[in-house]
Amino acid sequence: MVRNLKDFDLAELKKLSTKPFYGAILFDWIHNKAVENLEQISNLPKTFQEELKASGFVIENLRLVRRLIDEDGTLKYLFDLPDGSKIETVLLDDEGRRTLCVSTQVGCKMGCAFCATGKMKFKRNLSAGEIVDQVIQVEKLEKGKIQNLVYMGMGEPLDNYVNVLKSIRILNDKAGKNIGARHITISTCGIVPGIEKLAEEGLQIRLAVSLHAATDSLRSKLMPINQKYPVKELIRALKAYQKKTGRRLTFEYIMLAGINDSREHARGLLKLLNGLSSHINLIEYNPHARAEFKPSTRKTIKEFWWITTDRGFETAIRYKRGQSIKAACGQLYADN
Repeated sequence: MVRNLKDFDLAELKKLSTKPFYGAILFDWIHNKAVENLEQISNLPKTFQEELKASGFVIENLRLVRRLIDEDGTLKYLFDLPDGSKIETVLLDDEGRRTLCVSTQVGCKMGCAFCATGKMKFKRNLSAGEIVDQVIQVEKLEKGKIQNLVYMGMGEPLDNYVNVLKSIRILNDKAGKNIGARHITISTCGIVPGIEKLAEEGLQIRLAVSLHAATDSLRSKLMPINQKYPVKELIRALKAYQKKTGRRLTFEYIMLAGINDSREHARGLLKLLNGLSSHINLIEYNPHARAEFKPSTRKTIKEFWWITTDRGFETAIRYKRGQSIKAACGQLYADN
C-alpha cells in the first residue's frame, strides 16, 4: 500500500524511526524545501530511505496541468491528483499579500444552485497531504510564501472534517509552513455537527458561513443543505461556537438579481444576525453556464451595503475577480 508522507504530521513522522530526528528531517525537506522524492533528501541515511520505500512510503506530488492568469492578477491552477482526478486552486495577490484558496474535495455533495462545483458529481475527499500540497506546489511555482489560506475551493471543508483539520495543523506547524491560525479561514455552507466539533478544537482560525438567505424557504431553494440544517439550527450552533471561541464570524452573501437582494432581504439578514459579532461579505455573483442566475446591479449591491452598515454591521463588497479564467467564487469546475 502506497503511503504519502505529506499525509503525516511532524509527530507521526518522528514515530517512523527509533531516531525521531529523522522525522524532523523529513518534515523539513517536504514542507520547506518542497522535495519531490526521498532521494533528494541528502542528509537522511540511505538505509532509512530504503526502509521507508519497503514499507510503501513515498512523497506524492500534485501535477500541474494548467496555470491561468486573469488580467486582474488572479491565478488559477488545474492540478492532477495521483488517481487522475482533477482539482482547482486559486491564488489572489493583493500587492504582495498572497491568499490561497484551496480545494478539499473532488466535486461536492452540497448541490448549491448557484455553484458550478455543486453541479459536479462528487468523487472523493482529498487527503490531508493533497490539501497541503496545494500550498507547497503554488509556493514553489510562484517563488513566494502564502500569507493567508482559505478553505473555499472545490468541496465542503466540514464534509471532509478529519483531513481538513489535519491539514491545518500541518500547515500551522512552526517547523513547516508556519501559516498562522488567524490567517486561516474555513468556509462552510452550514454543516452544524462540524461547526460544533470545530468549537472544541481550540484553534484560533476564522470561520466563514455561506448564508445567502435569511429564511428557510429561500435558503432551501438556493442551498439544499438547509433542509437538513435549517436557519434556526444553524444560528444556534454559531452562537454556541462564538460563545465557546470568542471568535468573530464572517457571513458570505452572494447577490442574486431579483432573488435575495431587496431591502426586505437586507433587513431580514440583519434581524437574523442580531446579537452575533460578525462581518458580512456581499459577493457579486459570478455567472457561469451551469446556472441561470444573474448578478445584482452594483447600485443594488451598494444599497444593500448601505442598509447593513447604517445598522452598525461591518460589511464589505467583494466584486468579481478572476472572471475570465473562471476562478471566481462558485465557478470552479476543473474543466479548463
